[in-house]
Amino acid sequence: MSTDITRRLDAARTAAAEAGVDALLVTPGADLRYLTGFVAMPLERLTCLVLPVEGDPTLVLPRLELAMALEAGVDDHGIVLHGWGETEDPFAAAAAPLAGARRVAVDDHMWAERVFAFRRAVPDAEQVLAGPVLRRLRLRKTPGEVEALREAGAAIDRVHARVGEWLRPGRTEREVGRDIAEAILAEGHESVEFVIVGSGPNSASPHAEVSDRVIEPGDAVVVDIGGVMPSGYCSDSTRTYVAAGTPSSELVAFYEVLQRAQEEQCAYARPGVTAESVDAVGRDIIAAAGYGKHFLHRTGHGIGLETHEEPYIVSGNDLVLEPGMAFSIEPGIYFDGVQGARIEDIVVTTDDGLERLNLRPRDLVVLD
Repeated sequence: MSTDITRRLDAARTAAAEAGVDALLVTPGADLRYLTGFVAMPLERLTCLVLPVEGDPTLVLPRLELAMALEAGVDDHGIVLHGWGETEDPFAAAAAPLAGARRVAVDDHMWAERVFAFRRAVPDAEQVLAGPVLRRLRLRKTPGEVEALREAGAAIDRVHARVGEWLRPGRTEREVGRDIAEAILAEGHESVEFVIVGSGPNSASPHAEVSDRVIEPGDAVVVDIGGVMPSGYCSDSTRTYVAAGTPSSELVAFYEVLQRAQEEQCAYARPGVTAESVDAVGRDIIAAAGYGKHFLHRTGHGIGLETHEEPYIVSGNDLVLEPGMAFSIEPGIYFDGVQGARIEDIVVTTDDGLERLNLRPRDLVVLD
């Protein structure tokens, strides 16, 4: 891990220099964890990595959290730790290594009040976003990152394999969701990111919240679940179930189209094709079957230390896929107020093709 962090810091410096940036300012979030290995709490007290193109990186953080940073081994990577006291100005401390900087990049998710505070602390430096610099590093996963995502995929697959233990008529979405959340932790995740159990008409809402709706026989039930592993890498997978009974003929018909679209997208996606072309493959199949207006969202999103990150598999994104890019392929068909379905796998591009990281069957699952 120490070697990985050192490599990432060096790569970030190089990318910043190539972008004409003198330093990166990175506050708590996935970018900070990527660059330091430290999971910092996003609190009102400032924590910020100051990474100049030349000179040692400095992690400015509350003194009361210094022990946690030391325990995480942050100082093993040549990062200077500056623990600031309650009466000290942390922005002045963070600005100290920036003397002479003309252009600094702030992380994309930095709180606005901190962006303005840094503008006051470093008034002569132009502020730009660090996203374009860090995106280049995080887009392509290393073999170690792919293995972490593979482990996350296997863990969430084990949860889907157990859905039949909890999903049955007479129970509420909330009851089923509570059981699934417990299983996500039991199967190896460190935390639960989301649990969607959309039944009947709620299955037509892609981001449905669990509710007190009682599941009925024959309901389509979209189960979209994910969590964060101890490695920090995320899982995300969706399958569509029928909670006993007989699925409607309409559901069977459009699910066959949906499954074919997802299969063709996975067969097509590889290095050298664009993100938008992967979206088009599935969208064209669904549209040709007469369901085009019922595919409401993009085909997919990147995944890694965040559940949603680049690359986004969507019309208008002409990014050419490269080996090591990890993302979801998750077409859906939804009839508002009636029913819907979605199939989602996390995949990663290999040197000449694609590897699926979710391996559960993709058929419509009719539970006994």
